Amino acid sequence: MRQVTVRYILAGWLLLLYLDWLMRFAGFTSVYEAVRRQTLRRESETYAGDGVLSHAVDLACVFYPKRVLCLQRSAALAVLLRRNGRAAEMIIGAQLLPFLPPRWIACMASSHSAR
Repeated sequence: MRQVTVRYILAGWLLLLYLDWLMRFAGFTSVYEAVRRQTLRRESETYAGDGVLSHAVDLACVFYPKRVLCLQRSAALAVLLRRNGRAAEMIIGAQLLPFLPPRWIACMASSHSAR
């Protein structure tokens, strides 16, 4: 079983709140810039792993008072991964007809699908 600390869940929840605020008042471009500006930090010795951080963001979504958009979740996960020393990149793709907007986070050799 994954050990997800409260610290990672709280960090994910606060990122969801911040990104929700950005999307509401400043638009998509500001969300993109927030993810792009996040510097890659050194990987800490207590770093739990990509799956644990992804699970922490999932749990943060459960406790968030509103329905979390997949763009919001993807951006929060990308920022959280970068803050913990992982070279994560948020990738946005879309199928035009019929319109389906899939998102995913690419992190080194693995990827995390936005739900």
